[in-house]
Amino acid sequence: MAIETPLLVDNPVEDSVDYKGRPVYRFNSGGWKSTLFIIVVEVAERSAYLGIAGNLITYLTGPLGQSTVTAAENMNVWSGTSWLLPLLGAFVADSFIGRYRTIVVSTLIYILGLGLLALSAVLPPLSSSGCQSSDSAGSCSPDPVLILFFFAFYLVALGQGGFRPCVQAFGADQFDGQDPEERKAKSSFFNWWNFFMNAGVIVILLALNYIQDNINWVLGFGIPCLLLAGALAIFLLGTRTYRYSIRREEKHAFLRVGRVFLATYRNWRITTAVPFEEETHRAQPHPSSGQFKFLNKALLDPNDSKGDSMVCSLREVEEAKAVLRLVPIWTTCLIYAIVVAQPTTLFTRQAITMNRSVSAYLEFPAASVQLFIPATVVVLVAIYDRAFVPVARALTGEPSGITMLQRIGTGVFLSFLAMVVAAVVEMKRLEKAQQYGLVDTPYVTIPMSAWWLIPQNVLLGAADVFTMIGMQEFFYDQVPSGLRSVGLALFLSVIGVGNFLSSFLISIIDKATGGEGHYSWFANNLNRAHLDYFYWLLAALSAVQMVAFLYFGKSYIYSRGGAT
Repeated sequence: MAIETPLLVDNPVEDSVDYKGRPVYRFNSGGWKSTLFIIVVEVAERSAYLGIAGNLITYLTGPLGQSTVTAAENMNVWSGTSWLLPLLGAFVADSFIGRYRTIVVSTLIYILGLGLLALSAVLPPLSSSGCQSSDSAGSCSPDPVLILFFFAFYLVALGQGGFRPCVQAFGADQFDGQDPEERKAKSSFFNWWNFFMNAGVIVILLALNYIQDNINWVLGFGIPCLLLAGALAIFLLGTRTYRYSIRREEKHAFLRVGRVFLATYRNWRITTAVPFEEETHRAQPHPSSGQFKFLNKALLDPNDSKGDSMVCSLREVEEAKAVLRLVPIWTTCLIYAIVVAQPTTLFTRQAITMNRSVSAYLEFPAASVQLFIPATVVVLVAIYDRAFVPVARALTGEPSGITMLQRIGTGVFLSFLAMVVAAVVEMKRLEKAQQYGLVDTPYVTIPMSAWWLIPQNVLLGAADVFTMIGMQEFFYDQVPSGLRSVGLALFLSVIGVGNFLSSFLISIIDKATGGEGHYSWFANNLNRAHLDYFYWLLAALSAVQMVAFLYFGKSYIYSRGGAT
């Protein structure tokens, strides 16, 4: 009787089980009560990652004694690796061990990396002055402490690679997309997820960086380690309440999709074979079935054997089409990713040259201007979820108020406005430098308040509320259910590739506009540089991006409740 009682109250949640593999019910599993455990570990992880990455260049050029160029190169390589490893982590999770186990294992790797970072900060360098002053790195024997640091450094990247694509997907898995009420809650989940994450970022930027700069780096690395260890313990407390997605197909989703492309390539020249799977599956066709018809060749049996193992099912072909439909959207979001890479670099460099005085005795750090991005996200997420969505839902009938692509497009437009504002502000800054005769004195503060940089940061924060959160929901919802960790990894890869493209673009422009007798757009003397030209270029690229996004977004056909 105890087993039958839940059936009178609720039906089992489809494609989900509890931690022992038993059917789960809505009244005693998943939902917000489970996601709170998951949000705690996410906030701790983001705090740990950004607490290190946000101030890393200070540690590399300070205690480790690296040059600015070397430190920047190390930072870029590590950052790029960190953003791309989620593709590997997602593959492992979706194809082999599942999201829950991947989160636990990767968090343990993460904690080990943070602990070793703290240890490397305790140990004194064994080879210091000689190597740092040497013009040839090859004349120095490797410093074991430096080796330990970079080993720990990349352990953190590896831990993040498994953690990032899985934790948010696992959180969204706690809501049943087939239930109308839980589907609304799932859309809100992405909003509140980013609310708490950005709130944590604000606290860390204010507290942890202060500890690193003014106390010591042992605590600066050790506190995130302890914070993440405690959060993992809290996450494990929710084990009995979680919903765990199950895979009904024998083949892994990765392999199913890959099979379709291989079969299509194999059958490319075939035109007369009979598509027997299409005949035997008389399911109601989906509007998207008419797209990418070349993949229908995977349905063909070249030998007419009715049993070829390389012949794909109609569902497998539709899954492959669902993945392929994401490519244009992914591509048209890359310019947005280039734009959002600027606050940590160029915006901060501008702030260094401007008046940052709060009072006669107090000056705020240049990097603090970035705080207005997460602060804007925290404020607007609450307004968006509690005020905008209900009104938009009543007008449009959409459970989430507006569609996911409409949300992404709105943020793309806001990022365009941010670049226009940034260009105008930079023109004003250069005008002030000219007016006060400071063009050739770059280390003298320009009499223009750094508060002028706030509007462009606020606009980028607002853009994040729409585009960043919209992309998270879109790439999670529109991939086959067995590839949802990969979907979020695709979102992360947009940001990663955008960072690489930003570095590449800056490098190319620097070489093209610099040279003998010329100051490049990114000259060390910002009063002789032309960041305004770069911002106008990004604004123009953003305008082109908007047109492309509207074109592909208009023709995009949503998968049924997310591809399944």
